[in-house]
Amino acid sequence: MKEAAGEANLTVVAIILIAIIVAIATPLIASLMTSATARACCTDAGGRWRSGACESFTQAGAHFDRMSYSSCMANASER
Repeated sequence: MKEAAGEANLTVVAIILIAIIVAIATPLIASLMTSATARACCTDAGGRWRSGACESFTQAGAHFDRMSYSSCMANASER
């Protein structure tokens, strides 16, 4: 009987640890996805992602479109 109680305790501890890891990982992954989306929208609009913001990046043949970036970010936030 003691062995069964010990196994049940280990199961409870494992479930609690898994819940803690999920609670920590979920906001981290959500933040990484948001950042990746913003970087992709910036690059697609012809900008450069720097210091957490999209900035105009002009290079031969490149043009930064602020409206395209804003539209992309608005569409991403709707998902």
